[in-house]
Amino acid sequence: MRSSLLTTIAFALFILSNSWSQSAKKLDRWATSATLASFPMLQEVLSIPNDGLRLPEIELNVQWCERNFGQRGFRTQRIQTPEAPLLLAERKFPNAQQTVLVYLQLDGQPVEPQKWNQKDPYIPVLKKQNPQGEWEEIPWESIQNYEDDWRVFARSASDAKGPVVMFLKAIDVMLREKLQPNFNLKVIMDFEEELGSPRLPAAVKANRKLLTADHLIIFDGPMHRSGRPTLSFGARGIATVQLTTYGPVAPQHSGHFGNYVPNPALRMAKILASMKDDQGRVLIPGYYDGIQIDDKTKAVLKTFPHDKDSFMKTLQIGEVDQVGPNYQESIQYPSLNIRGMQSGWINEKARTIIPAWARAEIDVRLVLESDPKRLLQLIRRHIENQGYFVLDREPTAAERTAHPRIATMTSEISYQSFRTNLNTPVGEWLRAALIRGFGEEPIRVRMSGGSIPISPFVNTLQIPAVAVPTVNRDNNQHSPNENIRLGTYRNGIKTILAILTQPL
Repeated sequence: MRSSLLTTIAFALFILSNSWSQSAKKLDRWATSATLASFPMLQEVLSIPNDGLRLPEIELNVQWCERNFGQRGFRTQRIQTPEAPLLLAERKFPNAQQTVLVYLQLDGQPVEPQKWNQKDPYIPVLKKQNPQGEWEEIPWESIQNYEDDWRVFARSASDAKGPVVMFLKAIDVMLREKLQPNFNLKVIMDFEEELGSPRLPAAVKANRKLLTADHLIIFDGPMHRSGRPTLSFGARGIATVQLTTYGPVAPQHSGHFGNYVPNPALRMAKILASMKDDQGRVLIPGYYDGIQIDDKTKAVLKTFPHDKDSFMKTLQIGEVDQVGPNYQESIQYPSLNIRGMQSGWINEKARTIIPAWARAEIDVRLVLESDPKRLLQLIRRHIENQGYFVLDREPTAAERTAHPRIATMTSEISYQSFRTNLNTPVGEWLRAALIRGFGEEPIRVRMSGGSIPISPFVNTLQIPAVAVPTVNRDNNQHSPNENIRLGTYRNGIKTILAILTQPL
């Protein structure tokens, strides 16, 4: 009896393994053909400038999406806002019982062409690494015989037009193979994500019925450094602060007045230094209040694969901050990051002066347990406790002379964080799809460190959301020489195909 039972189990496992193997091979074939067919579309969309501050550029991207989604049977509808519209594309399928909302982003960060190693960031180029590790351009026509490590360089190649093309080509495969998901699809396209999606929350509230869905998938962000399939169940929100300190009303000669006229750059440095200890932890009282990570969650965070030594070597840093005992636990807390500073002149423009002012730009990455308004108030109170009279505008002459230490602080809350339970139905569905596609457990991230404007959907519409990153982590997003690795790009198409063909 025991022998017979073991034989039956072994046979069942063989059938399941063989079934998975056949499914994975089919997805591989489909993804390979779709990748080769996608390159003209990828080249076309990357050639459309997409600075979110330039509405004529954004309009061209909106029209491109309307045309390409419309050609694939989607009904498109613009959701008007005071600036760039959102675009909703919807397609219904027979016998579907649920609806999946997909979030895609099409705007990009501004470019500084002179810092790119190519003629134009909006003219995509194909490159491969030479023996010296340098990226050299090769003819675009070579892409039909691409190698996995070759890359396409252009603004928004990874963040995030690449995933848009991946999605469209996955739909092409399904149409060609006459496959239909057992769920309806809604696709919301954001053209102001790089601006913080300032008009998204109001648009979501005003269009609740139009955007309603059972699950939300975000195709955005980089995969784990290993390239393994990845699911991210949350992301931090973001708020920003601009802080200015003041010295003399105009720059003064440092020889005549050094040791006598206060220097605003030094005062700014002291304010900023007072906010954190040497381990990178915020010293502002109450900043981490309300955040408790239980042992079960800590165990999950600890399983995240992270080669600390390799990471430090890649970034050429000698230590890491100690906000948490490991990388994943560290990003479960709100951050306080100095993203830029300015005062006086440096380099070849350096002058022997006492500057008139100093300015720091700060970003605060938010977590679900923290009230962003409260955090900003704590920062303001901390500056006041350093002896500063804090305004939300530039001070008058009378105010400057009446207060020995004076500062201007302005702030903006872009959006809150979101976090979905690891065991929610949408998470289990996506996990099953990736296992079927790649034959291994995906890396599951409780909350990623970056920010995406999904909280209006989660908090307003009560839709559970999971991000499915599909691009290489070393893609230089937001920076010069942004790129997408072609092997990762192909796997991105395979990822989306695995999801669209996974019964819900």
